[in-house]
Amino acid sequence: MKNAYPILLTPDEGGYSVYIPDFDINTQAGSLAEAMEMARDAIGMVGIALEDDKKPLPAPSPLGALSKKSRETLSLVDVDFADYRRKSDLRVVKKNCTLPSWLCYEAEKAHINFSGVLQAALKKELHIDE
Repeated sequence: MKNAYPILLTPDEGGYSVYIPDFDINTQAGSLAEAMEMARDAIGMVGIALEDDKKPLPAPSPLGALSKKSRETLSLVDVDFADYRRKSDLRVVKKNCTLPSWLCYEAEKAHINFSGVLQAALKKELHIDE
């Protein structure tokens, strides 16, 4: 499920403090872009924990229903809970692959970690930076 939740951003000495009223949680970051990312991460984390506990996710508050102080900026952060759950799932899965026997022999002789090489190659192919 995808939703957009309001956040309140307050500049501080180190960057920004972020309050997420619908979840009653706070986070902080060094830049505005990081603050948005941290808010999305916090909402995703709390949201999937609520789902795991069979509790409903809060509905996003309408922007007009929120009041802000003079230094605060009101913004929205979109969160795809299903996508967040997939990216947070650290389970490993077993996959079979086929390769020529000579290549398998050479890789084993060189003590190559097949899983590590496959993971690195997939990340490179998918343009995933970690």
